[in-house]
Amino acid sequence: MPQFDASTIINLRDLGGIALTGDSAVRPGLLLRSGQLDRLDPAADPAVAALGIHTVVDLRTEHEREERPDQVPAGARLIVADVMAGSAAARAAMDGDVPARLDSVLGSPAVAEEHLGNGKAEKLLCDSYRSFVTSESACTAYGRLLSALAEPDCGPLLFHCTAGKDRTGWAAAVILLLLGADEETVRAEYLAVNPAVRAAFAPLSDRFTAAGGDPEIADAILGVRSAYLTAALEEMERTYGGVTAYVRDGLGIPDEAVDRIRARCIA
Repeated sequence: MPQFDASTIINLRDLGGIALTGDSAVRPGLLLRSGQLDRLDPAADPAVAALGIHTVVDLRTEHEREERPDQVPAGARLIVADVMAGSAAARAAMDGDVPARLDSVLGSPAVAEEHLGNGKAEKLLCDSYRSFVTSESACTAYGRLLSALAEPDCGPLLFHCTAGKDRTGWAAAVILLLLGADEETVRAEYLAVNPAVRAAFAPLSDRFTAAGGDPEIADAILGVRSAYLTAALEEMERTYGGVTAYVRDGLGIPDEAVDRIRARCIA
C-alpha cells in the first residue's frame, strides 16, 4: 500500500493493494486515509492533485474543524462526520476524547502526569477506541462515511481526522474487514502509520519531553498500539458479534449498500 510523500498532508495513504480473501485486493486510488487537510495545496503536491479526490469525509470535532479548516481539493465535496460529537462532558474532565486534543493534552507535563501517568494514557486510548464502536456519535459518523462510499457518484474518497491514526485508523480497519481482509492484515495496516505520525508530531513530542514530560505518555498519545485496535475489535465482537452485524445494525448500512461498496472497492 503506497504512502505518499505529500508535504501538505499528514500521513496520506492509499488502501489500494491491500490483500483480501479469495486472491483479491483493494482497488487502488479509491480509498485514501490521512491526517488533517488544513495545509493541503494540490498545486504544491501534484501527486495528490492527480488522485482526483471527489469526496472528503472529516471525522474531526467542531473545535478541530474551526481551528484548522480543511482545504478541500477543487471540485470535491466535504462531508462532516464528527466521531466525538457527544464528548463535551469528557472534554471538561480531560478524559475520553484524547485523540481530538493532542496539543492541549501534551501542553503541560504536570497536568499530563496527573491525568495520563502510570499507564492511564493507554487505558484512556483503549476506552476511546471502545467508544468508537458504541457511542451514538461514532456510529452516526462511521455510518455517514460508509453511506458516502456506497453512493454511485462517490469517486475517490479520502477520510481523515487530525493525526490520521485513531478515528481514521478505526475507519480503515472497519472498511478493510468489510471488504474481506483478515485481522492480521488489518492490524499490520493499522500499525504501519506509526513512523509517519511520529515524524509529523515530533516537535510536539520533543517540546513535551524537553519540559520534563514522561516519554511513555507522549508515545502512548502520539503513537498507535496494537492494544488500541484490540480494544475496538473486542468491543465490536462483544456488542455485535462481528463486523457484518456492526455495520448493518450499529452503523445502519443495509446489505445492498455493502454490496455496492464491495463491488466498487475490490479489484
